[in-house]
Amino acid sequence: MSKKIKIILAEDEPALAQIIKESLETRNFEVIHCKDGEEAIEVFKNEKIELLVLDVMMPKKDGFSVAKDIRKLDNKTPIIFLTAKSQTQDVVDGFNFGGNDYLKKPFSMEELIVRIHSLLGRKTAIKNEDSIVIGNYIFNLTKQTLQYLDTTISLTHREAILLNLISENKNKIVERSLILNKIWGEDDFFNGRSMDVFITKLRKKLSLDSNIQIINVRGQGCKLIC
Repeated sequence: MSKKIKIILAEDEPALAQIIKESLETRNFEVIHCKDGEEAIEVFKNEKIELLVLDVMMPKKDGFSVAKDIRKLDNKTPIIFLTAKSQTQDVVDGFNFGGNDYLKKPFSMEELIVRIHSLLGRKTAIKNEDSIVIGNYIFNLTKQTLQYLDTTISLTHREAILLNLISENKNKIVERSLILNKIWGEDDFFNGRSMDVFITKLRKKLSLDSNIQIINVRGQGCKLIC
């Protein structure tokens, strides 16, 4: 059996941290979860860590500050930032503080795996899955499921296609006509009412995370906020 890759995951959202930790542990990683930046630094000092995954916004010490302190101790161990921020300057700051890569939420777990192995100089096998982190859920388009901690929620084919479309455009308005033509095949009154029903169903299935919203933008379309 191959040696496990020991990494630090510093993420202050417990549910999201558990999802990421469990996903990584199925891929031969040993994951030490730290709830804040100060804990991450202490663990790094006492463990032989091969890579750090740092959330940018954390209590006590943010991810950038942790990276800065880590680089005073070690300038080789790879660092990946996880963040909801999307400003160019934030990306630049991350690299200036010693980061090696930058992944914006929501992200595919497979993409995180690939980036980790790329930084470690290892090859990785990609499973034939399409998993995306949406808030504290893992959405799998292929399996048509939403995973929230130990709860698996099944989606219909149309629910999965609809969620995939709006999650690809997170925090952006997706035009109503685009959704109807792409998923229902025609923009008419009856399909519009059907779409509204499906959006209501998705809201209910995503309700375990209060930070997720699907809002209607009058006269334009809908928007997934998380």
